[in-house]
Amino acid sequence: MEKKDVLTKVLAVVGTVLVWFPMVATVLLSIVGSIRVHTFLFDYLMPLELFPVALVGGGALLWAALRARLRRGLIAWGLGIVAAMLIGGQALAETSGLASGQTEPTGWIWTMLLVSIGIYWLALGELGIAGILLVRDLIQRSRKSRKDFANPET
Repeated sequence: MEKKDVLTKVLAVVGTVLVWFPMVATVLLSIVGSIRVHTFLFDYLMPLELFPVALVGGGALLWAALRARLRRGLIAWGLGIVAAMLIGGQALAETSGLASGQTEPTGWIWTMLLVSIGIYWLALGELGIAGILLVRDLIQRSRKSRKDFANPET
């Protein structure tokens, strides 16, 4: 039972770090770049470019959640929305001509694309928060089980 708990905690921690990485890297690189060139720089597409990292992290979180039977819905929905917004936004950009530059980035199609990117950011943040909550729940569960083991009631 102890090996299962350790693997679940490792999956949850690694998954949480990998899910947060795209957003944290974007913000940190934005700060460093902005300081360096004395102009505000922010690449809002970077988390989408780092989707494979977030996908691996989300998969690890989902695996940990399924093993622990905790926060499954929150993590599954977050991962699903992240994937749907990436795929849907990419499909919209390709079919509308925004991705190739054939269509100017204006109008309702551009707005829809920006909304899908915003929802992606929010869902990725939700997935990261769900990971933190899962790690917290796993730590509390192991503390409680150790406490119960140390002081069994007769």
